Amino acid sequence: MTDRIADKALARLRRIEGQIRGIQRMLTEERYCVDILTQTSAVVAALHGVEDLVMVNHLNTCVAEAMQSDDPGGKAEKVDEVMNAIAKFRKHG
Repeated sequence: MTDRIADKALARLRRIEGQIRGIQRMLTEERYCVDILTQTSAVVAALHGVEDLVMVNHLNTCVAEAMQSDDPGGKAEKVDEVMNAIAKFRKHG
């Protein structure tokens, strides 16, 4: 993973960590359920953002390198890998 993408992903994960602590406090304080659900939804959206960063990095590095190679098996493997990842995203998306 490139340093720039890793830094961005780590920054987002740190913010998400803070959001999770906030949700824990909300539960301890017995806050309104809909407010808690709003915050959990925000965390899920933020995690999707991290997934997007990692996928873009993967496409720009690992997949791009495989596509530029002369190895048809390696190319097919990366295509399968990306399609499997997309299928997983659709399930929880």
